[in-house]
Amino acid sequence: MRYPDSVRFVVSTLSWTLRAGCVAHLVHEYIYEFTETRGESMLPTLQSHYDYVHALKRYRLGRELDIGDCVVAVKPSDPSHRVCKRISGMPGDVILIDPSSSSELTNLPTEVILHDGFNKYIRVPDGHVWCTGDNLCHSLDSRSYSVLPMGLITGKIVAANSMNRGVTTGWGFRWIQNSFVDESDD
Repeated sequence: MRYPDSVRFVVSTLSWTLRAGCVAHLVHEYIYEFTETRGESMLPTLQSHYDYVHALKRYRLGRELDIGDCVVAVKPSDPSHRVCKRISGMPGDVILIDPSSSSELTNLPTEVILHDGFNKYIRVPDGHVWCTGDNLCHSLDSRSYSVLPMGLITGKIVAANSMNRGVTTGWGFRWIQNSFVDESDD
């Protein structure tokens, strides 16, 4: 039995659409992600609006990452949200949690001793990293939700585009560097 050309066309189109959707899902999940970022936590590295990051998924689950790398991760305190942060502590590192919590700028002089951030340390456990935003005063990060399990890391940010700059500037394309590594020592 031969189906009419219109039915074969619809079936063929649906088949190819399903295949393309599966390929797109696999690429997004395991190879590459292009996603918008919002918020001031990564200023000046990432803009607060209209910035899109390129994340490579080969680094997902914390593979081959180093201190200073920027990552996209599932927010531990809210799994429906993603965060873009910089790794500032690797497994085994001893981290000073938040020295600014004892600042007289943010606390009354009588409260400084209660919030003595210079005496609060944590050793990053195996399988976890310590992540902070580049704009510490506007960042909810490991100082708020503690260590980040590497299993929540979905990719490493390697570049970004500022879409508000227009086509003539290449949409503000720029590489995102590891600011903790001194390239001149190589």
